[in-house]
Amino acid sequence: MLKKLSQRDAALLLLLALPGILHFLVFRYIPLGGNVIAFQKYNLFKGFLESPWVGLDNFRQMFAYREFYQILRNTLLLSLYSILFGFPAPLVLALMLNEMRRMWLKRSVQTLLYLPHFLSWVIVGGIFVNMLTTEGFLNTVFGWFGIDRKDYMTDPAYFRTILVSTGIWKEVGWGTILYLAALAGINPNLYEAAMVDGAGRWRQMWSITLPSLLPAIVVLFLLRVGNVLDANVEQVLVFQNPLVREVGEVIDTYVYRIGLLGAQFSLTTAIGMFKSGIGLVLIVGLNAFSKRTTGESIY
Repeated sequence: MLKKLSQRDAALLLLLALPGILHFLVFRYIPLGGNVIAFQKYNLFKGFLESPWVGLDNFRQMFAYREFYQILRNTLLLSLYSILFGFPAPLVLALMLNEMRRMWLKRSVQTLLYLPHFLSWVIVGGIFVNMLTTEGFLNTVFGWFGIDRKDYMTDPAYFRTILVSTGIWKEVGWGTILYLAALAGINPNLYEAAMVDGAGRWRQMWSITLPSLLPAIVVLFLLRVGNVLDANVEQVLVFQNPLVREVGEVIDTYVYRIGLLGAQFSLTTAIGMFKSGIGLVLIVGLNAFSKRTTGESIY
């Protein structure tokens, strides 16, 4: 039975949690009040208290923008490809690392896979731009086999592939941390009992490892889907150029151009509210679906 906390212990716990509570209040909840400028013609000098009210005009302007649906389509396709190929990658890598029996080799591989996460997208972009241009390393290797040179960075057909691939390369090692932590929490007696029953490594993985990882998989997937309209704006800006803007312009880069560079704060806030609304609907809907089908959910 849990011991009842004394008033002194409860006060100490609250004091310990106070910095986190203040962080969320100051940087998460209080700024929500600023969303009111989505319904105003915001004037930087008048502030949101005196700026004129325009109702839903900013949302109408957002949907009336002739390229908005193309930008929305680009964002959804990029997110879909990232989820389809990027979400399973850390799980597969964690399962492979879990099967390695030589600890020195396992730790060395883990360290090498974690390193790209600590590189900025400017550095990663520079590496891959130099590799994929006409005179880059990849075309040089292809030239040895008589393959014609091609500038992959300016070809719209390869842009999404480059973004998804570089995103996986940079973050897959870091993404394995949660799965490896979940794997470490699996009771080893389950594997011993399975071995006694004659189960091989594949059967143990399908019958023990994956079911034990299901709660972590569901939570991470739901959180990933909730950000379906978010793109790594730094990554896209590093790789984007005028020749691929047709397929490379996403909502976040559009907001960057018209919001920060064009000073249209009300319109960009309306776009942010639209993104948040879509994410909320997806999380609530998929959470309810997952709870009914698998029994696992965020709440």
